[in-house]
Amino acid sequence: MDRQSAVSCQTPLETAWCVGRGNSPGPILLLGPPGVGKGTQAKEMGRLWGIPHISTGDLLRSNVTRGTSLGRIAQKIMNRGELVPDSLVCEIVSTRLQDPDTLCGCIFDGFPRTLSQAVWLENRLSALGFRSSIIAISIRMAQEQLLRRITGRRTCPVCQTVYNVNLNPPKREGFCDVDGAAVVQRTDDAEQVLNERVRTYEMLTAPVVEHYRALERFVSVNGDRSIGEVAVEIESAVARLRQERSENGGLCTRTEAY
Repeated sequence: MDRQSAVSCQTPLETAWCVGRGNSPGPILLLGPPGVGKGTQAKEMGRLWGIPHISTGDLLRSNVTRGTSLGRIAQKIMNRGELVPDSLVCEIVSTRLQDPDTLCGCIFDGFPRTLSQAVWLENRLSALGFRSSIIAISIRMAQEQLLRRITGRRTCPVCQTVYNVNLNPPKREGFCDVDGAAVVQRTDDAEQVLNERVRTYEMLTAPVVEHYRALERFVSVNGDRSIGEVAVEIESAVARLRQERSENGGLCTRTEAY
């Protein structure tokens, strides 16, 4: 569906559809170091509110797989071993935000990572007609627990089943319960690599956290609990922030005209 068609969805029925999915939370940013569970919680929140989970990594892979013009550009850059520039990532995100399933909000995972990206996103959401400002939820976890969770992770290369030697080991040490293949550790799950990834995350994201904290649109939740418990705290935090700002009112988060 194109942009104009998305606008035509803004009918009373569409408004009721949004209300029926939990009073429309608007755009949400999930922050947290690698391995803290952002992707898992984004999927939980997506099911709860009926809004899409927007991951820049997934968007890039999708555009490359579908052979879109943006995907072809990204593929050439990645083939050269270079990082996809902010400008291209922002363009891909901008295109995704024009899809009609974002009418009631969306959950950003992995974007924005820098202050410049956060400022761009604020401006783009406003230009696209989102009346609710983005709010940021940071999932925190003690470094020791994060290391235990990530360095213990093992994956079956055949069926992609994920285990954890500390928390959820396979029945036979070193081998998948499903197909018997030897499980492996991802190179970026090694302790030295993980520590560097966390340092890089904190360096890049600290200004983003302060940006949303200064705007009173930030809250931190404890990620060192069960998936369900963390999801409940995130849901409560989002509801509280939206109520405090009185921005949403349970209606669609886009205006009827761009």
